Amino acid sequence: MKFKIVSRGDKRSNKIKSMMRQYLESFGLEYHKETPDLVISVGGDGTFLEAFHRYNHRLKETAFIGIHTGHLGFYTDWTQEEVEKLLIEIAKTPYQTVEYPLMEVIIRDELGKKEDRHLALNEAMIKTADGSSVVLDVELKGEHFETFRGDGICISTPSGSTAYNKALGGAIIHPSLEAIQITENASINNRVFRTIGSPLVLPKHHTCFLKPMVDNSFLIQIDHFTKNYHEVKSIQCRVANEKIRFARFRQFPFWHRVRDSFVTEVD
Repeated sequence: MKFKIVSRGDKRSNKIKSMMRQYLESFGLEYHKETPDLVISVGGDGTFLEAFHRYNHRLKETAFIGIHTGHLGFYTDWTQEEVEKLLIEIAKTPYQTVEYPLMEVIIRDELGKKEDRHLALNEAMIKTADGSSVVLDVELKGEHFETFRGDGICISTPSGSTAYNKALGGAIIHPSLEAIQITENASINNRVFRTIGSPLVLPKHHTCFLKPMVDNSFLIQIDHFTKNYHEVKSIQCRVANEKIRFARFRQFPFWHRVRDSFVTEVD
């Protein structure tokens, strides 16, 4: 089996990366940067997102697993104290995989010459670059739904529903549900302007189109990557055909993960 380790880059994470590589190679596994079967993230959720985006062109061939070296991460199942146990599991035990849905984001320009396609594990956040109000026509399944005015719109995956979406008051969605969630960020609601005001959950076969009404320049964040876009014609979001595969060597139910991340008190 071929493997790759992505580290957060701090001293502790790099030490674990070096030790894991040495042991796994001694067990006969091959370290391979280009076509790994297993990608091991050592750090936090940011490191895991980096690993996902680095290898999201190999989702059918590559599985992911995370080790956290700081605060508990939502995508990192193993602690640094459990590294030795994990090494033995990787070397000796065929792993099972659990699939989570992803979101496809397509950004098209006014001239029809450029189309950027992204896969999001967590979310897409749309804001204006100068901090002014975002004004977008929201189309659901090909029909006009509302005109949004406010600070921004967050569209999240089920696993990403625990991130920015949760901070905006969105619901936590189990990743067995293939859906995306649209959550408003400080929408303007008065006698003139109205929005639904509640998060919307769209199933796999429903597509969301966001079309600029005033300014067509936006600051768009896909997971932890941010980019300025100009002359935007539309932003299309829907459940992607691709899925991420997590390597599982033990059971770690989603609701346990949610409880441990947000409810359980730290000693």
